[in-house]
Amino acid sequence: MTIQEQPPATAVSEGDATLTYQGTETELAVRHGTIGPAVMDIGRLYKDTGCFSYDPGFTSTANCASKITFIDGDKGELLYRGYPIEQLAEHSNFLATCYLLLNGELPTNEQFREFRRTITNHTMVHEQMTRFYTGFRRDAHPMAVMVGVVGALSAFYHDSTDITNPEHRRVATNRMIAKMPTIAAMAYKYSIGHPFIYPRNDLDYTSNFLQMCFAVPCEPYMVNPIVARALDRIFILHADHEQNASTSTVRLAGSSGANPFACIAAGIACLWGPAHGGANEAALNMLQEIGSVERIPEFIAKAKDKSSGFRLMGFGHRVYKNYDPRAKVMQKTCHEVLDALDKRDDPLLKVALELERIALQDEYFISKKLYPNIDFYSGITLRAIGFPVEMFTVLFAVARTVGWIAQWKEMIEDPEQRIGRPRQLYVGPVRREFPL
Repeated sequence: MTIQEQPPATAVSEGDATLTYQGTETELAVRHGTIGPAVMDIGRLYKDTGCFSYDPGFTSTANCASKITFIDGDKGELLYRGYPIEQLAEHSNFLATCYLLLNGELPTNEQFREFRRTITNHTMVHEQMTRFYTGFRRDAHPMAVMVGVVGALSAFYHDSTDITNPEHRRVATNRMIAKMPTIAAMAYKYSIGHPFIYPRNDLDYTSNFLQMCFAVPCEPYMVNPIVARALDRIFILHADHEQNASTSTVRLAGSSGANPFACIAAGIACLWGPAHGGANEAALNMLQEIGSVERIPEFIAKAKDKSSGFRLMGFGHRVYKNYDPRAKVMQKTCHEVLDALDKRDDPLLKVALELERIALQDEYFISKKLYPNIDFYSGITLRAIGFPVEMFTVLFAVARTVGWIAQWKEMIEDPEQRIGRPRQLYVGPVRREFPL
């Protein structure tokens, strides 16, 4: 792997904008990043004008300057530290991508070997943590287990919770990337009543995760290399995605000085929402509801009818107004897995392919730019590998952990960042006296 010098990615002030309110003009600095839209700095807006900005969902608000991930929704482009996601998915691996997100550059061979060794040596969890699992009902959702167990990491590894100490941040980072697959696999094993399988240091990151999920003590388990590579690619595609809901949650929690394990637990809780990490599960459920290719026109008609309440899950994206670049990689990966596992005749794939073909040719979907996103194919792929739908969001959390940590680390080290404190437009009762 080669290292390329990148230009500095610090936002700089160039020019300004003028805001006129009640006859008074206020100058707002305009900041430009290396690529992407410029932003108006409204940090002094309230002090200068007495007004707050109003932006529900923060759709037009940049809450930070970041060097990590860039999305161009109109072009359908996703960059990790400047590298296109499709190139990383094709030529890199998940751990090298983790190193890139954390450090800003791809690792040299020596750096990669050292990073891989460090992560491998941290995959075990404290044996007492197994008792946490037995405290949950057997039918508890694995994401509920993840929130509880990850939040408890700070009680076991309190030697790496001083966020002002760079060495503590480094150790906590390595621990979370290493232990998240172990915690997730234990959540899966507990949900199906199987004994926990310990990590193996002779396997790579994704192969190790697969064996912890699917191996049993009474017989040997051989990892399918095509499946392992597919899962590795899925992890790369989900590793980070700019300032999404869960990442913003991690940053907001971290801005208070909370320990990194608590911040990641907060991110997992946010990711659990069906509008965020649960979207691939919803897409698979939709394909199962459609059931057959013959019923697709019926559901297309329902999707066009606003009064039906039906939505095509796996189409469209909050940011992308073009074909999600991750979906193209995911489509290829899906086919590879189905071929390797001899599941080419999976009826859900036939429904998915026909639904995609119709939607991409239908003027209604074209005009609204409702292109397939990554969730459209990832659910089918994970189902073919053998994961139940309840584990889909857990796998998302395993992959996104490195992005959360990279964003958290960047925020901690940013001197401009303060504790997050959004304001509001109050529409409740005015002051009134308590009746005596």
